[in-house]
Amino acid sequence: MTEKPEYNKDSFAHWTELPVRFRDLDALNHVNNAVFNTYFEEARINFINDVPEFQASMSEGKSFMLVHLELDYIRPIELNEMLLIGTSIEEYGNTSIKGFQAIYSKGDSELKAVAKTTGVWFDLEAQKPTKLPEIKDRDKYLYKIPDNG
Repeated sequence: MTEKPEYNKDSFAHWTELPVRFRDLDALNHVNNAVFNTYFEEARINFINDVPEFQASMSEGKSFMLVHLELDYIRPIELNEMLLIGTSIEEYGNTSIKGFQAIYSKGDSELKAVAKTTGVWFDLEAQKPTKLPEIKDRDKYLYKIPDNG
């Protein structure tokens, strides 16, 4: 993965703000690498909960299942940082979604990590992938590459 987006509040469809907790640290007093994925996961759940069509489908026994994660660690995260995690969709499929996320330090907008994910919309009763719900205004959830001019 090579995309390392500068902070731009308009690039991502959804933002989650999270504090760094003492228990997130490793022996070097940085956030443990496994915790980065937890931050991304929490932001993805918040994003899904904010899309009404996903919520309606979840009430009918459907859910999002992560099937692929690609994560680049850019800079260490330290105790007492407040984090901003941007989440957007890069591409819609029939049963799957490709997502793009980035973690920034709220204090100085420094990029800490980026993740690309693939998730499948899943029927919990049938135990198999199912068609994504029809999402109104689906373009508003797409990642927007910022204009540099």
